[in-house]
Amino acid sequence: MCGICGFNWKDDNLVARMTDTMIHRGPDQQGVFCAEGISLGHRRLSIIDLSEHGRQPMSNEDGSIRLVFNGEIYNFQELRADLEARGHVFASHADSEVIVHAYEEFGVESIHKLRGMFAFAIWDASQQTIFLARDRIGIKPLYYHLSNGRLTFASEIKAILENPQIERKLNRQALYDYVGFEFVPAPNTMFEGINKLPAGCCLLYKNGAIHLEQYWDLNFDPAPQHLSYSAAVEQERQLLDEAVRSHLVSDVPLGVFLSGGLDSSAIVAMMRRHITGPIKTFTIGYHDKTFSELDYAQQVADYFATEHQILMIDDLQTEHVEKALWHLDEPMTDLSAVPLFLVCQQAKKHVTVCLSGEGGDESFAGYDRFKASRINRWFSVIPAPIRRGIIEKLVDALPDQPQKKGAINMLKRFVEGSSLPEDGAHLRWQYFTTEQRNRMLMKNDLFNVCDDPFRQVRDAAAKCDANDSVNKEIYLDMRFMMTDSVLMKVDKMSMASSLEIRVPLLDHVFVEFMASLPGNWKLKGLRTKHVFRSALDGILPNNIVNRGKQGYSLPVKNLLRGQLKEYMIALLNESPIIRHNMNIEYVNRLISEHLAMKHNHNHVLWALMNIAVWQHKFAVHD
Repeated sequence: MCGICGFNWKDDNLVARMTDTMIHRGPDQQGVFCAEGISLGHRRLSIIDLSEHGRQPMSNEDGSIRLVFNGEIYNFQELRADLEARGHVFASHADSEVIVHAYEEFGVESIHKLRGMFAFAIWDASQQTIFLARDRIGIKPLYYHLSNGRLTFASEIKAILENPQIERKLNRQALYDYVGFEFVPAPNTMFEGINKLPAGCCLLYKNGAIHLEQYWDLNFDPAPQHLSYSAAVEQERQLLDEAVRSHLVSDVPLGVFLSGGLDSSAIVAMMRRHITGPIKTFTIGYHDKTFSELDYAQQVADYFATEHQILMIDDLQTEHVEKALWHLDEPMTDLSAVPLFLVCQQAKKHVTVCLSGEGGDESFAGYDRFKASRINRWFSVIPAPIRRGIIEKLVDALPDQPQKKGAINMLKRFVEGSSLPEDGAHLRWQYFTTEQRNRMLMKNDLFNVCDDPFRQVRDAAAKCDANDSVNKEIYLDMRFMMTDSVLMKVDKMSMASSLEIRVPLLDHVFVEFMASLPGNWKLKGLRTKHVFRSALDGILPNNIVNRGKQGYSLPVKNLLRGQLKEYMIALLNESPIIRHNMNIEYVNRLISEHLAMKHNHNHVLWALMNIAVWQHKFAVHD
């Protein structure tokens, strides 16, 4: 895993500064290349071929092609054999060199041959072009800025900001979108003028202009062989095993994050098939058992005889919040970000690579919101005057519960979500505000000038070719939400500690197979991940196969009522960006209601706190 950067002019000092900014992404080696019309920088975390031969920027034989690459190509050995048969000569054993020769052989179409997680840039001197590409799922990030024909790109925004000509200005539409979604949907970032390259897209720069193209999307064509359910279960099991096995290729120690949930437990089970020696597993724990999965994780660790380590998080230091946000580059309010940041620090003491179970809830329909969508079809039959005039008022008056998933909490979230637009109903437990609340929270010159955030949900849904509601919701999760929230968090929090995280459940071949299966095999009644659970019968203990979704999110709502109370009040009342864009009286009303346990406003308050810290850390102006 690495950090890459560059731009389309020659400046040794600037590219060196950009590269140094990302030393955490690659402490093992640094490399730069500068020539007329190009500057490239690279920080390397050595995983495969630890020698100097794997150093980047990497070139072909005559130096006409230069590559900087971040990620892993899991089919590089097969590709290498094919390219050598075509006459290409390799100077290293690194997976990155495969990209160089594949581009030589196939041009930009070479991207379709890569199986892995990646973000890379290729300078083609003969064509005077820069080719940027990001993997299909969006596991690895890539940002760019274009102004007056000048293209700047990097793995992290903070590297792009090393260019003093690039303004640190707030993107106000991104702010509006972020408050509800808790992330900034691509292609925007919270910085005006700096964009994300969307997942499954590539960009070609030439003569001062860019051409952006989507080269892959998630399709839901039925399995061509019309598999029976039992045959699909068996094929799913085989593809899972293959995906995990391919992700074990490494010249450095590796481990796995084990939450005790179905996805991470499945990965441990498949790893045990291919590793006879010790497997190191890492788990986050809290003393508040309603937020903790320690017992389940320990059960799986014992079952597969792993070397298990537990990181107990007793309190949360404000310095952890602020450091994690600096690494994120822009606000992203996932409540598990800081715990992940801390457990990555712990894991790095023992390994350089960790496998993790991200993507399973999206691909297999594992979140509670899939169940909520189904229940909503029954709830929506109730006449609107009864729903809004009676039920919503009664539920709104119920007090908040300190537990993570108390019955009252779940009911309040469900009913509040019923006010969302129909095309956003699936997001009822993922969209954390309402239009009515935004009107009270945001000042008029923000609320009135910004577009409806659900425009992006509608745009994403329009691209989906699924013909059943569950698969349509899976598409929305995977192609709209997951990349810029879950996967961005995983990349940034792991690379902050120079730790590589691999996500075998998002192997695109495995993902494409899962997409070919009917939605009612994934959500059967109210049973989430139905077909995935079937594939793990007999492999995992029964109670692990059948347990519900919990997750390891931080107990933020309780921390805001205790340890972080004064920090929250001071931060939100003193922040220039909050005072300029939000109605501070309403912000303090939310604080008061949260502290009195009248309502749980932790998501909105935590989102605003992240905005305030971000502005301070990055010296952003409105």
